[in-house]
Amino acid sequence: MQTEDVIPKHSVPFRSVLIFGPPGSGKGTLGKFLSSAGNHFHLSSGDIFRGLAPESPAGQLYHNYAGKGLLLPDEVTIQIWENYVHGLISTNRYFPQQQLLLLDGIPRTLRQVELLKNHIQVEKIIILQVSNPEDLIKRIQRRALIEKRTDDMDTKVLHTRMEVYEKDTSKVLKHYPDAIHTRFDASQKPLKVLRDVLVELSDLLSQ
Repeated sequence: MQTEDVIPKHSVPFRSVLIFGPPGSGKGTLGKFLSSAGNHFHLSSGDIFRGLAPESPAGQLYHNYAGKGLLLPDEVTIQIWENYVHGLISTNRYFPQQQLLLLDGIPRTLRQVELLKNHIQVEKIIILQVSNPEDLIKRIQRRALIEKRTDDMDTKVLHTRMEVYEKDTSKVLKHYPDAIHTRFDASQKPLKVLRDVLVELSDLLSQ
């Protein structure tokens, strides 16, 4: 019996909710809340990439780009993401027939949208908005001290990340119909953001 027979590839697109927001807007916190509350699976691309072994080819490439506040090449990003997701399925941590996939940090470019179109079925898009980017930078730097994320301390790199996010994400969001966009004020306390999201998306998240 071949390995493919034991752990088959999942061929149906994953039902997904995309979570967008600039760095520090609370995407990860919201994703974890929604995952716990609704038994869905939250997947942060940042967590995937930060977990890469630094000495591996993918890890070296990631840290080289991240150190400058830039994104990995799109094909590499999707290849790493796809392998990771299928690993979750094969180890019984994510059940695509039963769970929504809450995607945080991907897709970030139009090319990634194209590469993912056969892998995900986007049901809804959550957009976290904060009016003052400087507040986000301070929030990220406070978090970096607590979590010892050295790549999140450099103010210049953080400004670059903000600019890259705004530039690329505006194009991505235009690709998806406005009818599935939902916008929330992320300058509120995390529990208030969660409350607003649950009220707005309760029908979808309770399925």
